[in-house]
Amino acid sequence: MAQTPAISIPKLGGSARDVGFALGIVVILCILFLPIPPFLIDMGLAFSIAFSVLILMVALWIQRPLDFSSFPTILLIATMTRLALNIATTRVILSHGHEGHNAAGGVIAGFSSLVMSGDFVIGVIVFLILVTVNFIVITKGATRIAEVGARFTLDAIPGKQMSIDADLSAGIIDEKEAQRRRRELEEESSFFGSMDGASKFVRGDAVAGLLITAINIFGGIIIGYFRHGMEIGEAADVFVKLSVGDGIVSQVPALIVSLAAGLLVSRGGTQGSTDQAVINQLSGYPRALSVAAALMVLLALIPGLPMLPFMALGGLMAFGSWFIPRQLEKENTFLREQEEKMAVQTKEQEKDSVKAVLKTSEIELALGKLVSTRLLGAHQELGFRVGKMRKKFASQYGFVVPEIKVTDDIAIAEKSYQIRIHGTTVASNLLRVGEVLVVTGSGRKPSVPGDEIREPAFGMPAVSVLEAFTEDLKREGFHPIDNVSVVLTHVSEVIRNNLPQLLSYKDVKVLIDRLDPEYKKLADEICSTHMSYSGLQAVLKLLLAERVSIRNLHLILEAVAELAPHVRKTEQIVEHVRVRMAQQLCGDLADNGVLRVLRLGSKWDLVFHQALKRDAKGEVVEFDIDPRSLEEFSEQATKVIREFMDRGLPFVLVTSPETRSYVRMIIERLFATLPVLSHVELAKGIEIKILGSIS
Repeated sequence: MAQTPAISIPKLGGSARDVGFALGIVVILCILFLPIPPFLIDMGLAFSIAFSVLILMVALWIQRPLDFSSFPTILLIATMTRLALNIATTRVILSHGHEGHNAAGGVIAGFSSLVMSGDFVIGVIVFLILVTVNFIVITKGATRIAEVGARFTLDAIPGKQMSIDADLSAGIIDEKEAQRRRRELEEESSFFGSMDGASKFVRGDAVAGLLITAINIFGGIIIGYFRHGMEIGEAADVFVKLSVGDGIVSQVPALIVSLAAGLLVSRGGTQGSTDQAVINQLSGYPRALSVAAALMVLLALIPGLPMLPFMALGGLMAFGSWFIPRQLEKENTFLREQEEKMAVQTKEQEKDSVKAVLKTSEIELALGKLVSTRLLGAHQELGFRVGKMRKKFASQYGFVVPEIKVTDDIAIAEKSYQIRIHGTTVASNLLRVGEVLVVTGSGRKPSVPGDEIREPAFGMPAVSVLEAFTEDLKREGFHPIDNVSVVLTHVSEVIRNNLPQLLSYKDVKVLIDRLDPEYKKLADEICSTHMSYSGLQAVLKLLLAERVSIRNLHLILEAVAELAPHVRKTEQIVEHVRVRMAQQLCGDLADNGVLRVLRLGSKWDLVFHQALKRDAKGEVVEFDIDPRSLEEFSEQATKVIREFMDRGLPFVLVTSPETRSYVRMIIERLFATLPVLSHVELAKGIEIKILGSIS
């Protein structure tokens, strides 16, 4: 059985407004052809004036021109309404004008008597002035602004679209926001393009009003004289008053709508309603008001000029120049307080949110309950010294380490503290609260009673003594270290050991952006042709892993640019960079211009060279050392290096270029802070002092 096709019936409630709007357009068209009684003409003229005032008020109070995007359509409707009423009044004036001044309705008669004051010559002059103001001043300027605005808006569309695409690619905005901005851009271009054409409606309306009035005057005089037997003077008096009254009634709403169009297109990029934009900007400069007030007072004192208006305006402007700054200060204070409250509320909400739990600090110092209480009085000093520490790291290693967050944690022992990197505990220590630390090394020990412990940062032998014996320790020539210094020294050393983890991709981009334009271009060339920015970050991390400063980033980029086109292995690039930075390496490690060197003995040189496995091209592909040899080397190296370290003198271990990275790999597990250099990294002009060898 065939089904009856469904018929969609529109809902009356949803389409009633559309039907009413369509009927209104039909009524306007009907007025063009059908005779209208004077009563309805009065209603139509009153509606035209009210409609134009409504358009003006909306144009004044909108926040931006695009909020009134329907203005071109409304302007066309308002223009057609006035023209239709003009035709209706022309028909009535020419048909019934001989009956008297009230033949075309009360609105036209009222305007003619109000404006003309009984003399039609005055009415003609006022009418011509209104047409001149509307046609030459307002409409011409608005048309030019709309034309230029449309041209500039259309020219700027490609650049704005590229900006939206760039923000979307960079992750600054999401797809939904990008769509909203593109839609707003389309509406803006369409609006200014429509305003360029809509301004022609206003010009045409002014010209049509002038022609219709002239036709009414001459046509009415001819009809009155030849058809109704009126005298020329009588016909001229009646028909001129009716025609000019009709023209004035039409020009008043036309002038209002022209003003609204001018205000709308002249707003430009100003945000806020027109009164806010104009009044705030005019009153935003109190000194200008003061100068204007002084000028008004001066004009008031000139003989021959009326004193009252100039003095009143001068006093008003002077009061504004005094009152406005204080009002602005109050408003700014209120806004600052509101912003601070919002910031506090946002911070509290972030603390309570799940996302805050997922967010971890890059560097965190967690204190036990007793340690936190002990250092509570020194929190200000702690913050100050942490700031100085970060500045020192920035000048020493060439990048700013993240902020150090100090927190209380009841989960750890009350006399302990933990140092965390990216939320992971990398070091912890039991702090002897109320005691000072004396680092003794292999030297003499203080005579006062104390416990022998290991200093937490470097693991050196030390003695912990009660604070009461601090002065006795100083008299004996020792340098007691307080609890705050112990903690900060430990934090500083942990940061040095974890520099590679703290150099983020964002830090690399910031460092490159701070370079000179030539080196920024070099970095872009390297990272677009031979490696990525992540590859450059890996090079910098390997340098920081051996505590090599990256402050001379331009030299590093030059060295990378030399080898990157030929080599892909990051380790080989790093070795080349180190050779190019030999002067900086030796200068940072030297003590008063002297670089103390501990050599790798010939026996171990041979062992490490034999452990290098090469391919057919002679490139090192593997490091394979015998476990027994590795164990023996570790024992001998530990013995020799510990002996020199206990003396407290800085030195470096020197080996051959090919084995340097592998020797470093073994040594860092025994002595993480001992620098390992190759022979080619010993810079010219550096005084070398040989301490011995591991053999």
